[in-house]
Amino acid sequence: MRRVSERLHGRDKLSAFLKDQIKDLETEKRHLVGVFGRTGAGKSSLINAIINKEGLLPSGSVSACTSVMIKVEATNGSKYEAHIEFITKEDWENEVQSLKQALEDHDDDDDDDDGGNDDCLDPDGKLSALYGEEWKGKSTHSLMDNKYFRDIPEFLKPKIKILESDSAEGLSEKFVRYTRSESNETEEVKRWYWPLVKCVTVKVPDNDFLDHVTLVDLPGNGDSNRSRDQMWTEFIASCSTVWIVTEMTRAASEREAWDILEDASSLLGNGGECQQIHFICTKSDHEKPDDINKVKKAVMKEFKKRKTITNHFSEDSFQVFTVSSKEFLKGENVNPDVNEILKLKEILKNLNDAHSETSNYVSGAHGILSLIQGAKSREVVEQKNEVCAVLEGNLSIQLNRVKKAIEDITKAFEQHLRDGVEKSQNLCERKLKSFLYPSKTSGGAFHMTLKFAVRNDGIQKPKKGKRKDLNMILASCLTESIDEKFRKTFPNDLKCGNFNGAIDAFSLSTDSLIEKYKNVELQLTFLQTEENKMKTKLNKIILTQKKLIYNSLTETIKNNMKGCYEEAAAFEGPGTQKRMRDTIERHVESKMDMFEKAKNAMLEQLNDLKETVLRTLEETMEDSIEHSLKTEACLLPDVLEDLEMVKKHCDELNGDQDEKK
Repeated sequence: MRRVSERLHGRDKLSAFLKDQIKDLETEKRHLVGVFGRTGAGKSSLINAIINKEGLLPSGSVSACTSVMIKVEATNGSKYEAHIEFITKEDWENEVQSLKQALEDHDDDDDDDDGGNDDCLDPDGKLSALYGEEWKGKSTHSLMDNKYFRDIPEFLKPKIKILESDSAEGLSEKFVRYTRSESNETEEVKRWYWPLVKCVTVKVPDNDFLDHVTLVDLPGNGDSNRSRDQMWTEFIASCSTVWIVTEMTRAASEREAWDILEDASSLLGNGGECQQIHFICTKSDHEKPDDINKVKKAVMKEFKKRKTITNHFSEDSFQVFTVSSKEFLKGENVNPDVNEILKLKEILKNLNDAHSETSNYVSGAHGILSLIQGAKSREVVEQKNEVCAVLEGNLSIQLNRVKKAIEDITKAFEQHLRDGVEKSQNLCERKLKSFLYPSKTSGGAFHMTLKFAVRNDGIQKPKKGKRKDLNMILASCLTESIDEKFRKTFPNDLKCGNFNGAIDAFSLSTDSLIEKYKNVELQLTFLQTEENKMKTKLNKIILTQKKLIYNSLTETIKNNMKGCYEEAAAFEGPGTQKRMRDTIERHVESKMDMFEKAKNAMLEQLNDLKETVLRTLEETMEDSIEHSLKTEACLLPDVLEDLEMVKKHCDELNGDQDEKK
């Protein structure tokens, strides 16, 4: 299509419009597959097996640093690359200050201290990884001296650090210190730089099915560093598929794996765009098919019991797989019913096969070429005017239908939210106490946990176990009141249609018009492709906006709670834990209207989305009608040959899609 664009020499409105249309065709879709699991579950080995690169991601005796996110994708080059993105020096200085403060708080703590330690920040581990023993007794300012960062000048600039190697093993040796916290017995590393790393992107050559797919090795519960935690949240909300990796022998009963999935379910489901969850049981070698089936049934049974997860995901979107990475990489005779790595590879291949994007591109090109060729004919002015009148009438009718559908849905949400507000006000005291007075937690240990939470906007992020967010807990009655309705209204599987199919049902009835007005068939073909392109664009807009709409409930609660978090975080000395609890309880009691505010904020965003949808539909189609049927062109090239070729491709793609149905 670039060649066609270069042949559009005219300076008239139609030529400019056509050039813009061609530019809009240059799109690419990339699918994120999030890989979760506790350290030692076999995530790295699984990713290595999936991409047939045994030595790429370190595993085994080198323990994983759960803070660092690792993306794996394809490169067009011939070398293996690691692109290392650092947090800013300012971020690190703030974190060092928090780590040192946590140690001081622990030393000063007298609230029933029974030896509990800070399970949230791991201050000793992070500081010792980078500084060894040198950090002890030094000020935060001293620890920012550039001498500690001589080997990583990119951190100071800041810029991406790029490592290269001819082999997967060679690259692994180079980037291990940026992703792990310990060396094995044969390795000597003076400094570990993972505390400074935000994300590592590993680029693999000769791997076709990663062209449009990125595998992301994610920590299970976020990070204490704000910038890393923000990136973690953004990644989760963008995953189209999630893999939960756990050992087969404990798949149904392993608490950490289910905690990870429960904790992330709202970010993945109504607050994200995840369509499929794959529960992957590793180390299946030497298992019998009957035992495999028992494990799969046990996992499915556990899934059905987890209401927090099933609020966001149906049974159809949850699958269980069993794999043995070791067996697969050895190249042994693999039983595909026991070791399902080949099935996972096939799923990734289908994700990578950007057929829908190719189809959208070819369809769009077909429409543009149809308009160019159709606009060369100047003998059908009367028919054009007649068709315009019909199209404008159809547009008005269709806009009213979409408007009514969205308004009906908004009214239903308003009723659900009204019930959620009432329930929130009745149950918030009980929910607050479950956070402030947890069972099975010692006073000293909880003092540190609560101190960390109030310093981080009400969010606890332990090194192990379940992340807890007080804002989400307080908003839970609101979110639960709409979860089912929200999932049906804004399905992550776009085949189901947003707003109960109202967008997909929008149509100017160009098919019937083509039958009646053959002389403007090419212009109507363009309008038909524009209509489809606009629906695709709108569905993407809605997918982005629906995340913000759903998460607005928790965000409003968080904004209303910020004052008490700041006040509680300032307390020091004896009695700090009691004062923090009392402050939070008083604040919540005085802010009972925050649930009503959250409801109103969400309804306002729904109304804004309605206006965006209607405006996009109206302006896009009016503009397309104007340029296809009301605007005369000065100089347009003859593209009949191109049109016939693209139409042939279009018919072939549509035929392939029909066969798959």
